[in-house]
Amino acid sequence: MSKSTRSTRRTVPGGPLERAAHAILADSGRTVGRLAAHSAFCGNGGSAADAQHLACELAGRYLLDRPALPAVALSTNTSSLTAIGNDFGYDDVFARQLEGLGAPGDVLVAITTSGRSKSVLRAVEVARTLGMVVIGMTGARGVGFARRCDHALVTPHDLTPRVQEGHIAMGHALCELIERALFSRPARPRRGRPRPRGQAR
Repeated sequence: MSKSTRSTRRTVPGGPLERAAHAILADSGRTVGRLAAHSAFCGNGGSAADAQHLACELAGRYLLDRPALPAVALSTNTSSLTAIGNDFGYDDVFARQLEGLGAPGDVLVAITTSGRSKSVLRAVEVARTLGMVVIGMTGARGVGFARRCDHALVTPHDLTPRVQEGHIAMGHALCELIERALFSRPARPRRGRPRPRGQAR
């Protein structure tokens, strides 16, 4: 058997689990492809992790060395979450925090894969009363939710994992565009941790 034949066979999925993984990745790739063709942070579960991920990209850095941006994920303060959930009900865990933190002109990025998360919908209502701009991230089933937002970023899929993958892709694009818009002076992306001065390469 030639080396080229062996290498070709390695790229073809073998067992049922490998074929299933290949199908999942292929579906994810098609979804991100459709996202690029069709499209110009509070959340629960996996969306809470996405909110934290995107908030840290802005508060810290994404690609450029630049001043920090004021970004916070409303899912991170467990004392607030448990106290508000206990005293007011879980539907208000984000809205109540937003009442104290939000101001006119601020931006709420609301993430719900289904478009039906009550706690996220309540946060959108409060953001509206505060004069905030609302960016909604959802999936194909979240049409009603998308209509409540000033700007909607919709992953064209109804399966939660595919929707979440689209959200991260769109979130990264959003972070990059924010950096470009606010910090237009050319800056080189940093590849790793900076070396201490005087340290040899």
